[in-house]
Amino acid sequence: GQRRRTTMTPASGRLSRCQAPGMARRMACLVYEGLLLFGVVMGAGLVYGVATDQRNAMEGTWGLRAAVFLVLGAYFVWFWTRHGQTLAMRTWHLKLVTTDGQSIGHARAVSRYLLSWIWVLPALAGLHFSGAMGSAPAALALCAGVLLYAALAGLRRDRQFWHDAFCGTRLVLVPPADKPVPTQAT
Repeated sequence: GQRRRTTMTPASGRLSRCQAPGMARRMACLVYEGLLLFGVVMGAGLVYGVATDQRNAMEGTWGLRAAVFLVLGAYFVWFWTRHGQTLAMRTWHLKLVTTDGQSIGHARAVSRYLLSWIWVLPALAGLHFSGAMGSAPAALALCAGVLLYAALAGLRRDRQFWHDAFCGTRLVLVPPADKPVPTQAT
């Protein structure tokens, strides 16, 4: 049969109980989010380097990783609890809500952030324990891990990601708000 999608109508603000947005849209949003986060991570690295007077990139790497982890957590938690959407999610018309369609609170947002690391941790652990070095094996392992995890959503009837199921959240499709039609000046 035809797949139904979860939508929120701007007029009513109510969510229908349907399936998740398409996987292609969610993966495109993930890629765009990664592009945006590149700037966030670079900014965090700059601030960390200046604050710790870091002179060598090989020193203080665990502190930098912890700082980036916290900055990324703050980014996601802030956007998810304020708007239900990160900047990339707004662009792709996705919104994060509870399973009953409500806005999510801080505890749920933190839980989702922590559990979302399941996207990359298995691949990173595999790289570490295999001894594979270089950017090509890392990129291949991360892409394979992300695609495998995304495919696991197909095992769920509602097509939501597993970390969303554990956190009591879901992604929904939000149609763009009607834009006013420009009038011509006379």
